[in-house]
Amino acid sequence: MTDTARQDELDVADDLGVELVRTIRLLAKAKAKLSSIPGSADHSTFPIIATLVCDGPRRTSALAEVLHTEVSTISRQTSALVQQGLIERQADPNDGRACLLAPTDAGRDLYELARQERNRWLAATLRDWDADDVERLIGLLTRLNVDLADNLGRSQEPAPQGENA
Repeated sequence: MTDTARQDELDVADDLGVELVRTIRLLAKAKAKLSSIPGSADHSTFPIIATLVCDGPRRTSALAEVLHTEVSTISRQTSALVQQGLIERQADPNDGRACLLAPTDAGRDLYELARQERNRWLAATLRDWDADDVERLIGLLTRLNVDLADNLGRSQEPAPQGENA
């Protein structure tokens, strides 16, 4: 790759990075609004509830892995969710020494309420979009999310330097 091509690639990455940061900030504001739902958990713990509702009971270590978070963080957050009655600990049928975390009925209800709120907000946001544009956005976001998840496990290689790079 030539230096010019590499710079063009980095310029495009910079443009994308700016838009992604802007999107993340706007989504964080929207996510914070979900915290105002009565009975809601702290918005930072909502991915735990969503994962347990959608994927079923899991061990703390499996939750940490799927959410790309430290086990200690998940442990602290799940303790709070257990105290709030939104998730519960269950015996692991495959290993009596271990426990699984699972959503309670209150946790499932909260997830469904928040999901409906999110869907209404997104529908209103995209109301003026063509259906084809929405489908294209879904496809591109799906692809981006897969590539981001795949790339999290890779170490970043330094960009080659010099004329022969």
